[in-house]
This record gives sequence, C-alpha cells and structure tokens, in this order.
Amino acid sequence: MNKPNVIFVLTDDQGYGDLTCHGNPIIKTPNLDALHDESIRFTDFHVAPMCTPTRGELLTGQDALRNGATFVCMGRSLINPELPTMADIFAMNGYRTGHFGKWHLGDNYPYRPQDRGFHETIHHPAWGITSAADYFGNDYFDDHYRHNGTIEAFEGYCTDVWFDEAMDWIEEQSDAPFFAYIATNAPHTPLWVPDKYRQPYLEHVAYNVASFYGMIANIDENMGKLDAFLRKTGLCDNTILIFMTDNGTANGETVYNAGMRGKKTTLYEGGHRVPFFIRWPEGQLGTPRDISDPTHGTDVLPTLISLCGLDEPQDTAYDGVSLTGLLREREELEDRMLVVQYGHNVPKGNRTTRKGNAAVLWKRWRLVDYTELYHLDSDPGQEHNIADQHPNVVQKMQTHYDAWWDALGKNLDIYFPISIGTEEESSTRLSSCDWMGVYCDNPGGVRGCVMDSGIWQLAVAQSGKYDITLRRWPRESNLAITAPAPVMEGVDGTLMAGKALPVDRAWMQIGGSEHEMDVRPDDPSITFTVDLSSGPATLQTWWIDAKGNRLAGAYYVTVERV
Repeated sequence: MNKPNVIFVLTDDQGYGDLTCHGNPIIKTPNLDALHDESIRFTDFHVAPMCTPTRGELLTGQDALRNGATFVCMGRSLINPELPTMADIFAMNGYRTGHFGKWHLGDNYPYRPQDRGFHETIHHPAWGITSAADYFGNDYFDDHYRHNGTIEAFEGYCTDVWFDEAMDWIEEQSDAPFFAYIATNAPHTPLWVPDKYRQPYLEHVAYNVASFYGMIANIDENMGKLDAFLRKTGLCDNTILIFMTDNGTANGETVYNAGMRGKKTTLYEGGHRVPFFIRWPEGQLGTPRDISDPTHGTDVLPTLISLCGLDEPQDTAYDGVSLTGLLREREELEDRMLVVQYGHNVPKGNRTTRKGNAAVLWKRWRLVDYTELYHLDSDPGQEHNIADQHPNVVQKMQTHYDAWWDALGKNLDIYFPISIGTEEESSTRLSSCDWMGVYCDNPGGVRGCVMDSGIWQLAVAQSGKYDITLRRWPRESNLAITAPAPVMEGVDGTLMAGKALPVDRAWMQIGGSEHEMDVRPDDPSITFTVDLSSGPATLQTWWIDAKGNRLAGAYYVTVERV
C-alpha cells in the first residue's frame, strides 16, 4: 500500500462539549458528527489549556517545558529551532507539506512555518487575526495573510480561505503523498462570522455565544466540503484525517461543557480535555469506537510516524508514545502519568509558571495545583477534593510531578532569539507580541498596554550596518507615531477609540549602545542606522515626550541589513 496522506485539522478554542455528538443541546454539527461516527475517538485526550503550548507539543511530541513553546507571547511562543517538527519529519520522508491558518509558534526566522518543514504556508501571525502582529485592518473577511514569506490579499471569510486553499493545494499533489495541517483561528475571539451562521442560535443563547456557535457551524460546513472533496477525488480511503481542538472551550461553562469543570486556561478537565477523532478507512484500524485510555497531544507525532512508516531523525526523543497498538487493538498502553502544565513567568496571580501549577493525570485520578485530588468516576465535575482521604495517591502523583519539574523547570530560564540579517528573512518585521517579560495580549493603545515596553531577544547573523525602523502602528496603516488608532470593534463587540501620544523623541538601545532621535508630528516612523556585530543582542525602544517621560515602546520594528 502507498504511504497514506495525512490531513490534520485543529480548531481554536472549541471545547469537548461544543459538538452535537458530545451532547450539546444547542449547536448543530452534522458533518463533525458524521466524522465522529466513522472514526476512532479518544475520549480522554488531553492538551495544554492554551493554544501555543498545545501546538508545540503536537508538532514536536515533547512537553512544552522541553520544546520551549510554553506561552502565547513574551518570547515564550517559540519552539527550540534545533528540534525537528512534524512537518520536518514528513518532508524528509518524501511528503509534500502544507500549512493553512493559525501557526502561533513564531513569526520570524527561524520559527516560521516555512522554516519548520512546510513547503507551502498561508497563515496569519501571532495568536490571531487582529493581534498586534497581524496586518493592519484585517477583520476575518477579505484579509491579508502571509504566503510563503510575502503578504498577499485573499478573498473570503478566514475559515473558508484556509479550507479552500488547502484543498486547492492538495489537488496539486499528484506525485507525492501529502501532509496538510489546517489550523483554524475560529472560534477564537473576536467572534466575527457571516450572519447566516449566527442567526439560527440567536433565539436560544446570547449574541456572543450565538456568534461562537456560528463560527463552529462554519467550521462544520467546511469539514463537510473537505469530506466531499476527499471522496470525489478518491483520496478518502488512504488519507488519515484527524480532527481535534487546541484547548478547552473559551465559551465558558454557561451553556454546555459535557459536565466538566473549568474552561480554557484552567487546570480542571474542562480546560484541557478535548475531542480527538482519527479516520483512515484503509488503515486496518478496526471499527469506529471509543478508546478511553488517558492520552495526550505529545502522542500524536509518534503515532503518525508509526502509522505512516516514517524514518525518524537520529537522537530524537518524545515525551509521548505511539497509540498505534491501541488503534489496531494489538496492545494496551503501559501505566503512566501525564502532566499538564500551564502559565508564564510574570507574577500575575495564577498565570505564573511555577512548580505545582499543573494537573497530573493518572488513570481516573486528577491532582490539581499539587494539593487537590479528584476521582472522575465518582466526581466527574471535580467538585469534591478528596486529597485527605487518599494520601498515598497524592504522594505518588506529587513524586512523579516533582521529578518532571526538576528535569524541565529550569528550561524557563532559556529564551530562543529571533535572527536578524539572514538570507532567509532580509527584512525582519518584529512586533510587541515577542517582547520578553511583558504580558500584553493586545498592545497598541486600542486594547491596552499603552505604558509598556519590552525587550526583543535577537541573534545578529552577520556583522554590518543595519537600518532599524521604529513604528507605533504597522507600516501599512500609514498612521503617524503621534496619531490615535481609528475607532474599532473590540473582541467583545464594543467600540473603542485609540489614544494619541505626545511623542517628542524616539529612544533605542541595541547591542549595548543607546540612540535617540527627534520625532516630528507627522512622522510615521523613525529609522536608526547602526553598526552591529554578529552574535546575541537585545533590543528595547521607548517613545518619550517633551518632558522626558517614557510613554510606550515601539510596537513595531523593522530590521534590515544595509
């Protein structure tokens, strides 16, 4: 049999309970329900409770604290560039590789999809459309996306674009097997969707929930189109099709969460237990059925390597295991404990990455935040902490976690730098999403963080003269440094006005040297020309007013070797 094709669909912020087939009484997902009925379903499948760590774990088979991609920004969303990714491994085995949609594992060399094994990529940067790194003015409809390193315009609603472009690319892959990674940004906020998908839910739920469900309905429609395409082209039988989501629901627990406690970012089941369907008609996987063994996102890469008969890079280790034996009903998994760790290293309450800020999974036991113990058979909603009744279980799970943390916790001291002055990316477009050490979901004055500035960790590839251009707004906006952003709709649907800043001077520090320049009222940018030596460097900027007060950092910096 020829090597199978692989299509991996990953949706953003859709939870286990956001499917009709999982009991949701409101939403309608007929195509995903049909896929559910034709698939092997892992019903106790877990990921990180936030998007970037999940994506890094899926693509490397390693825990986030091992691969480096532990958080959504702050210089923590980058995979160790020395690690091979899923796309690298498929490519080295003769597959054509394509990526469509969300990436969230680095926007600059050497972390972009095209640097990590994908022959074709069409994607938006950072966490999503409207993020600080995104093309100015994108709104889910007729947007500009990054296509193999260049910014291009695409017609249509974002989710439709990802699926349509993926299917067009698949049709071109007649001479080799393919691996297509379709990672939607929906149903992540902002909750923007064509009204025809929202309308059926408005009489049942609040407007934002109706929009959330409408985005999932659109995904479901595209899954139906994908399935029809595979059947029409004769690709269905020898294509491994995986559907899963990246974390628990972001919609909360107000409508339906399959009886689970918690949602996205939490360490309870509702934060990290997600759907996982796998279908391969020619793969000898047996009849569609549920598999209830505890499984994890790090298991996906070892499983695909096994199912597809891929050669692996030497000296590559995985935290996950192959599930092929379970899929083919040949063997059981060995008894093991899984760790779900989440947080970052800025002291803001429970977001801090610290020892103990984790969930340990062992059979049906759950140890949460190091001290809370639950057994899901008797307490699926995790309402009753029974740690004092089972001290031996608590101690065993704590011991496992302690060893795990001692091996990996020190990796939080490591930041991977963005390279500048490379042949692969002659013009480096930096954004505040990669500021190290500053938590700022939406910088830029429209949605907060006006007073912040952070540090970019860089690696200068070649010694020489560099132009470093500072902007408050993206280049394509044509806005002056002092100008407010236009009034725009926020992620919750409210209208917000931008803030003007009385900028008088620009300040920059890079490679140990400081530079200042006056800013005129109409200047859209300020460019410093500096000499840099090859090697590591840090970059920080400030806009300063006439009294010498620091106002904010430059949210956008372009670096070009002269």
